[in-house]
Amino acid sequence: MAIGDKLKKIAVQLKAEFDFYRRLQKHPKTPILAKALLWLAIGYLLMPFDLIPDFLPIIGQLDEVVIIPLLLYCALKLTPQEIIAECKAMPK
Repeated sequence: MAIGDKLKKIAVQLKAEFDFYRRLQKHPKTPILAKALLWLAIGYLLMPFDLIPDFLPIIGQLDEVVIIPLLLYCALKLTPQEIIAECKAMPK
């Protein structure tokens, strides 16, 4: 498989994940705390500064790799499986 094909596949998967989290955020039955965690993940991703500066070797880059997935994981754990399945099944 060519590198271009792999990148396209990753881009499609990433877009599908973003669409899923957007639908989950907008779903009326998603718990408020889960919605807040999703907003925190978005905010942390877009924040112009980091809690741990990027110029610190390794640790500076790892904060995004750890904090954002942890917030998403917690949001998914707080959301009932029926809502998650419904949001995954919604047309794009």
